[in-house]
Amino acid sequence: QSMDSTLHYIHNDSDLSTNSSFSPEEERKSKVQDVVPQALLDQYLSMTDPSRAQTVDTEIAKHCAYSLPGVALTLGRQNWHCLKDTYETLASDMQWKVRRTLAFSIHELAVILGDQLTAGDLVPVFNGFLKDLDEVRIGVLKHLHDFLKLLHVDKRREYLYQLQEFLVTDNSRNWRFRAELAEQLILLLDLYSARDIYDYLRPIAFSLCADKVSSVRWISYKLVSEMVKKLYMASTPTLVVDLMNELVEKFCKCHKWSGRQTFVFICQTISEDDCLPMDQFA
Repeated sequence: QSMDSTLHYIHNDSDLSTNSSFSPEEERKSKVQDVVPQALLDQYLSMTDPSRAQTVDTEIAKHCAYSLPGVALTLGRQNWHCLKDTYETLASDMQWKVRRTLAFSIHELAVILGDQLTAGDLVPVFNGFLKDLDEVRIGVLKHLHDFLKLLHVDKRREYLYQLQEFLVTDNSRNWRFRAELAEQLILLLDLYSARDIYDYLRPIAFSLCADKVSSVRWISYKLVSEMVKKLYMASTPTLVVDLMNELVEKFCKCHKWSGRQTFVFICQTISEDDCLPMDQFA
């Protein structure tokens, strides 16, 4: 009862300030909820005000970004309207560390909000992070599978065209970025059809197999072997035959010894993981 009376008192507080295009009354209603004391939420939301964050503490926006999924979980998806503006403010913050923090947790927020809110409010932010600095992009890349599996099939297919962009980084020596891409592609094989895998993921996998860094290549051999397995089990057997013919042409008959070595390692991985029946392998 005391909590109810406190909430009633807080909800009727006339001192709530706003700097939105809404009237003060409309703005107040859009931020009102009854899960936690309203004054507590108002205090949290006010911390993300850019002007205040600059004068009080440059790290405050980063802390707010870190806490946001927890706040969203506490309030529930029915109260997402209270946090939406704040989330968008943080997602466009000048400090890359703030955007990076959100990029690492966007897949968690998607689970909390459900597919409809994710498609409407999180996908545009996600798309922005994909074009950001490498320090921010790595956040979405590390959880690419976790995020894409929550989207509808049609929306998910749109990202097939963008996966190639992960091969390009601000710093070409950033090999861990490419290694992470190979790891994620292994997981993504379960989300796409055999035709999509052959058309879009195969060229990326072959590019990673020829990477200058051995750690990237080793993960890529696993990626190719899993791809062979997936295509063999699909209803279109011609795709796996085409893939194996290309492996022979591209690597087995390569004029560089490193390419021929790659072919041997891929064969080793395919046989060790039982990706093909032995007669097909032969």
